[in-house]
Amino acid sequence: MTSASLISILLIAVVVIIVLSVFFSFFPLTLWISALAAGVRISIITLVAMRLRRVTPSRIVNPLIKATKAGLGLNINQLESHYLAGGNVDRVVNALIAAQRADIPLEFTRAAAIDLAGRDVLQAVQMSVNPRVIETPVVAAVAKNGIEVKVKARVTVRANIDRLVGGAGEETIIARVGEGIVTTVGSSDSHKDVLENPDRISRTVLSKGLDAGTAFEILSIDIADVDVGKNIGAYLQTEQAEADKRIAQAKAEERRAMAVAQEQEMKARVVEMRARVVESESEVPLAMAEALRSGKIGVMDYMNLKNIEADTQMRGSLGKMGEGDQNGPQNNK
Repeated sequence: MTSASLISILLIAVVVIIVLSVFFSFFPLTLWISALAAGVRISIITLVAMRLRRVTPSRIVNPLIKATKAGLGLNINQLESHYLAGGNVDRVVNALIAAQRADIPLEFTRAAAIDLAGRDVLQAVQMSVNPRVIETPVVAAVAKNGIEVKVKARVTVRANIDRLVGGAGEETIIARVGEGIVTTVGSSDSHKDVLENPDRISRTVLSKGLDAGTAFEILSIDIADVDVGKNIGAYLQTEQAEADKRIAQAKAEERRAMAVAQEQEMKARVVEMRARVVESESEVPLAMAEALRSGKIGVMDYMNLKNIEADTQMRGSLGKMGEGDQNGPQNNK
C-alpha cells in the first residue's frame, strides 16, 4: 500500500468521524432508541427541532419516559413549554409521580405554576405526606402580675398545595404563633396560670386560625419549654421611681438656685439702701450749716441738738452694758 492511499484512508476516516459527531450532536440517536424502548413515541425530527430551539432533549425525554411509565399522560409539548419558561421539568414530573402515589390531587398546570413561582413543588408534596415541625425562637411575654414568661413552641405544619402560589411562608407562621403566645400570656392574671396550664397557650393560639393566607396548614402547636424570666413590673416601677427621683432633684436644684439668686438680689438691695442712707446722712451737716447761715436756727438750738445726741449715745452705751451684765452670769452657768 502506497503512502498516498494511506493518507486518503486517514482523511476519509477523519471526515467520517466529523460527520458522525455532527450527526449525533443534532440527531440524539441513543436517546431516541431509549424513548422507543420505553414506549414513548417521539420522532427523530422532533429531537432535532429541540436542538434548533436550544432545548436539551435529555431534559425533556427522560422526564417524559418517567411520566409515561407512571401513567401520567403528559405530552412532550407540555414539558418543553415548561422548560422554555425556565422551569425544572424533572422536579415537576417527580412531584406529580409522588402526588399520584400519595393520592394527592395535583395537575401538571398547577405543579408547573408552583415551580415557576419559585417554590419546590416536590418538597411541598413530600411535606403534604410527611408534615414538618417548625420550632419557634424563644418568645418573651409578660403576664398581668408583671412576671416575664419565656415560651418556646413547636408548630407541626403540612403544605397546602392549593395555596402554595401566593401563600405566605414559614416566617409568617412563626410571627403569628409568637403574636398568639404574647397575647395569651399577656391576658393571664399570673405567670403561675401559664406554668400550670401551658396547653392553654396551644388551644388559644390554634383557635385563632393562624394558617389563613399561608402556604401551610397547621396541624398542632406544642409548647416545648416554659421558663420564668425577670420581674418586669418591679423593674419598670424601679425605673419610674428613679426617674421621679431625678425629676424631684432637678426641681429642688432649680428652687435652690432661685433662692440663692433671690438672696443675692436682696443683699444687693440692702447695700443699695445703705448707700442711700449714707448719702442722706451726708446731707444733714450741709443742711445744718445752711440753716445756721440763714438764721433759721440759733447757736443754742444747735448746742441743744448736740446735747440730745450725746445723751442718746450715752443711754445706748449704758443699755448695752446692762445687757452684757445680764448675759454674763447666764453664760457662766
